[in-house]
Amino acid sequence: MAYNKKIFLLPHFSLILFSFQLFAQQKHVINIASVTNQNIVTITDNGKPFTQFIYPDSLEKPVLYPIYAPDGKLITRGFPIAPRGGEPTDHPHHIGLWFNYENVNGLDFWNNSFAIPADKKHLYGWIRTNSIAQTKSGDKGILEYNADWKNQQKDILLKETTTFIFTANDNERIIDRITMLTAQQDILFTDAKDGLLGLRVAHELELPSKDARLFTDDKGNVTKVAANNNSSVTGNYNTSEGKQGDSAWGTRANWCMLYGKLNDDSISIAIIDHPKNPGYPTYWHARGYGLFAANPLGQKIFSNGKEVLNFSLKKNQSATFRYRIVIASGKNKLAVDEVDKLSKDFGN
Repeated sequence: MAYNKKIFLLPHFSLILFSFQLFAQQKHVINIASVTNQNIVTITDNGKPFTQFIYPDSLEKPVLYPIYAPDGKLITRGFPIAPRGGEPTDHPHHIGLWFNYENVNGLDFWNNSFAIPADKKHLYGWIRTNSIAQTKSGDKGILEYNADWKNQQKDILLKETTTFIFTANDNERIIDRITMLTAQQDILFTDAKDGLLGLRVAHELELPSKDARLFTDDKGNVTKVAANNNSSVTGNYNTSEGKQGDSAWGTRANWCMLYGKLNDDSISIAIIDHPKNPGYPTYWHARGYGLFAANPLGQKIFSNGKEVLNFSLKKNQSATFRYRIVIASGKNKLAVDEVDKLSKDFGN
């Protein structure tokens, strides 16, 4: 009888093992879908929210907002679109994940928002999405759009073509952004602090600070950021060069990672530069209050005048910027060697 039991138990065990292997190897399907009659494209991972590409006329630029970690936690601040209790309401132009710059032929694309008075709007620029050129679902989700960088008179300074590639596994979601800018006139990106790829994270992922801080833009506008030294604020920075915390700001590195806790889960967000990008390796405009940005074009500011770039494009000349954003969740933060591997893979 014992022999017969083994005969019947073995197929049962094999079936369980086979089912487990299928589950462990389950593919993640990224679905890209435009919302009818709305300037929204939704991105889902196996049917669960990943992010949205939104480009309404009410915004001064297109953004990815909101963005979710693999465990379903929101990693972006809600304000100003969908404010959440207890989060800061400074810098209303910090929305989701975006790409623009503070000084393009003297126009400020970065700081433009509903908060700018009408009599000062001529000092700012807009990025208007013209078309969704491609959407493709699968193990790699692809979204391509075309946009114009304009002044208030709607003159075009730059034409933009951006491709997003979305991928995922059980513990990581990855966004690769490839943006080509083509000059419609001679363009000068004067070295400035605010640029180029920006992300505003959830309040819990900020770095603790006991004191309120004041930040001034290039037009003299002062923004006060409140202290945030409470138990829910858990963030920290680490760079490929070993810079930690607030010391990451204004330093060069191949990548920078922000990590912290959202409830009981560890959240890691790594932004990875690409070797072919202008200004590589980028300077990190990584603020403790939740602004996480890569700015390769602000070299004079970050080097205290020791370097000057003043990146320029002649009419019809193009430049391409490539970035990888990795969002991970789990019991532990991403290890340095894991981010190094993701960086190497992206560079290749």
